[in-house]
Amino acid sequence: MRKTTTKLADGRELIYYDADDTAVRDAVDPRPLEPTASLSEIRYDPVLDEWVAIAAHRQGRIYHPPADECPLCPSRDGRQSEIPAADYQVVVFENRFPSLAFDAAAHYPGYGGTGDGARAGVGRAGVGRCEVVCFTQEHDHSFADLSPEQARLVLDTWTDRTAELSAMAGVEQVFCFENRGAEIGVTLGHPHGQIYGYPFTTPRTERMLASAAAHRRRTGRNLFEDLLARESALHEEAVRSGDRSRDRVVIAAEHWTAFVPYAAHWPYEVHLYPRRRVSDLTALTEAERAEFPGVYLELLRRFDRLFVEDGQTVQATPTPYIAAWHQAPVRQGAAGGSPAATELALHLELFTVRRTVGRLKFLAGSESGMDVFINDVSPERAAQRLREVAP
Repeated sequence: MRKTTTKLADGRELIYYDADDTAVRDAVDPRPLEPTASLSEIRYDPVLDEWVAIAAHRQGRIYHPPADECPLCPSRDGRQSEIPAADYQVVVFENRFPSLAFDAAAHYPGYGGTGDGARAGVGRAGVGRCEVVCFTQEHDHSFADLSPEQARLVLDTWTDRTAELSAMAGVEQVFCFENRGAEIGVTLGHPHGQIYGYPFTTPRTERMLASAAAHRRRTGRNLFEDLLARESALHEEAVRSGDRSRDRVVIAAEHWTAFVPYAAHWPYEVHLYPRRRVSDLTALTEAERAEFPGVYLELLRRFDRLFVEDGQTVQATPTPYIAAWHQAPVRQGAAGGSPAATELALHLELFTVRRTVGRLKFLAGSESGMDVFINDVSPERAAQRLREVAP
């Protein structure tokens, strides 16, 4: 893999990732851009014991531009985009409208305090990093359209960014993710994802770590290893007996297992784990990396076949989804160089908000108001359906 780092006209970093070690990336961004000013801040919520990012400057970000004005396509035919080159394989660049940014400290107004002392009313600059990852130059493709070689390059890109962001002062957790579909809230149709370098450990990860610590105290074992072992055992027994009514495993490969969780929150939700517990992407072996593209691409393609009947697409738009990598916080993960192993296991959570043809799973009163999810599709039925749509 060849990595070429350059700067956009306003000073933001842009990085090309190429499978070809001889690739030359020397295009210059000619746009007359003014330097960006990130007005990000984070404020502490003492009731929920968590941080909230306030980023009012994001109101002006680009919203559903026509395809011929897409800022994520290569620069061609005299039209300049965010990518100066006329072609690319994978590109990462600093978001022009970031939720978190390292220059935020220079613009922070200082409302309600500047540190971590008295918790109520505390706020500080939203220092961190937000990056955009363009998976392919093809505007009308999706991640599922990538070849295994292209998907492997994206995995290597995620891994490199995890290592680099983990080494940045002030970053406490690295989050790689993709949102697809207008139903999710995506404002740019070009296939892309994002990477956040948070200045704190996220609330969801804190809850996972607390659950894992409690499980360790009760059993002396790792929570995530036990979850994976339970699903694998049920799967093996189901295959032996021929009764798969309780089997929630969707794909069982040599190094990766994909399953619908027992208490799935979303109509169709799959968790993808490496069989060997590791803390983050940097700790994967070559064998695990080599197998991942085939497994992940198959999962995505099955999601796109969920709402197809008798070979006919019965849903006008592709399946919207969120794909989220859960990695250990920097001080506990392999990328951060900590000698202590973390309890959190690297895994990817993939889910869609579509529950059936033409109907979405909205977060209504119970979910939004009380964080109590109500799922309309049983996890066992979801797993069965995802196995049925295998090629």
